[in-house]
Amino acid sequence: MKVLAKYGFKFLRETKTSNKNKSPENLRKAFEELGPTFIKIGQILSSRPDILPSSYIKELSKLQDDVLPEKYEDIDIVFFNEFNKNINECFLYFERNPIASGSIAQVHNATLKNGKKVIVKVQRPDIKQKMETDISILYKIMKLTKNKFKDALIDPEEALKELLSSTRKELDFNLEVDNMIRFKELNKNVKFCYVPYIIKDLCGSKVLTMEKIYGFKINNIERLKKEEYSLQDLGKKLALCFFKQVFTDGFFHADPHPGNLLIQDNKICFIDFGIMGSISPRLKLLLNDAIMSIAYKDTDKLVSVIMSIGIKKELTDRNKLYEDVELFLSNYLFTSLKNIKISVLITEIFKCAKNNNITLPRDLILLVKSLIIVEGLVAEIAPDIEILDIAIPFVKNNNEFYFLKNFDLENILIDSGNFTKNFFKLPMKTVELIDSILNGRAKIQLKFNKIDDSLNQLNKMVNRLSISLILCSMIISSSLILNSNTGPKIHAVPLLHVINFLFFIVIGITLIISIIKSGKL
Repeated sequence: MKVLAKYGFKFLRETKTSNKNKSPENLRKAFEELGPTFIKIGQILSSRPDILPSSYIKELSKLQDDVLPEKYEDIDIVFFNEFNKNINECFLYFERNPIASGSIAQVHNATLKNGKKVIVKVQRPDIKQKMETDISILYKIMKLTKNKFKDALIDPEEALKELLSSTRKELDFNLEVDNMIRFKELNKNVKFCYVPYIIKDLCGSKVLTMEKIYGFKINNIERLKKEEYSLQDLGKKLALCFFKQVFTDGFFHADPHPGNLLIQDNKICFIDFGIMGSISPRLKLLLNDAIMSIAYKDTDKLVSVIMSIGIKKELTDRNKLYEDVELFLSNYLFTSLKNIKISVLITEIFKCAKNNNITLPRDLILLVKSLIIVEGLVAEIAPDIEILDIAIPFVKNNNEFYFLKNFDLENILIDSGNFTKNFFKLPMKTVELIDSILNGRAKIQLKFNKIDDSLNQLNKMVNRLSISLILCSMIISSSLILNSNTGPKIHAVPLLHVINFLFFIVIGITLIISIIKSGKL
């Protein structure tokens, strides 16, 4: 709490203009000061453009795992708890000093007893309990400051749920092993793609042992040129590899930054499979439709796809959503594909969805984040390549005989049976409906959009009319008082009418004040 207070807690909601630019930086600095757990939290949040604005995403992406390593003895205990063996019993050689030390795990060079060089990733002791404790503290802070989030830039509850889910997945190395095996199998026929093999006997929930890769980062342009790689060819292969993962396999690497894409022996080597994305057949079909809509500049189709993909949290005004989407898409779809940047287009889609109470599925969010990274890498390696120029032909080719490839006779028979059964029920249902109407048993439910706005307008009209009548009565009373000569007088004005006049003034002022306070004047 002290650290959050130190940085003003301003990053949680919109502040004055002078503070807006500093808020993302404050959030990053606070996470850095709070330590490894919060650094990982920041990194997870940086992958959620639907939760945080782009300025925060950019700032949190700067968070780096620069954490002091655990003692060798503590790592040995983790290893023993996993396999009931010490490190020296499993390896011919194990480098005590890690080559990398992150917030969740650290990585060591090692040599198997058969002489093969491997990399061993070992989880920090008790890191799961520490991270879950920190997240539970954040939950408590959120409850204590619930009222502060009414106009928040982020949905804190949604953010914390995502943190808890992502953290638990990243802390189970068995999931990463399964991801590697599946990814390797799906891409075994892609000649320019490579996935390191794993040592299953030395893999567990907290330890992962895999082949050592000697490559260099994919964006090391100087090294690529030195070793005479074709940058155009490499950029194209990277894009094709990614589109194959998404549009063909439906299973993609969701953290394709340069540190996880290495070049070795003319191949793109993928490492770190802690974060993966899956695309359902339905979502894959919708994404194919979206790309084809862009290719043919079909605005109506693209709008329909976006609305089909989105998850509506509240009542959505379809007409407003359509107008909003059509407005920003028209700026992109009626120009050359070379002028369209996917990252900018997708950012606009997120804004539009959020403004219309629509949430995009988590796997689509991971896809968006990965696509933005890949687009940036392709632009860095080969600036002349336009990623849409690769995506569109790939999807067009992939769509040929799409329905024949996905032809499922069993599902078609089931759907046909259901349709036939419902079709024969139609006459009976129609008769029942007519009988209900004739007998007065039919009920019609009407929903009015923005009914509150209409009622507020009516209230304002009535209140203004009331004020007008009060003012008129006060003017008439004043006239009568001045022309009356009955009863006791004060300065030649009848006392009774003075009291009457004052009474109307008090009532009038009270009514006006109450109307102004209600905000419905």
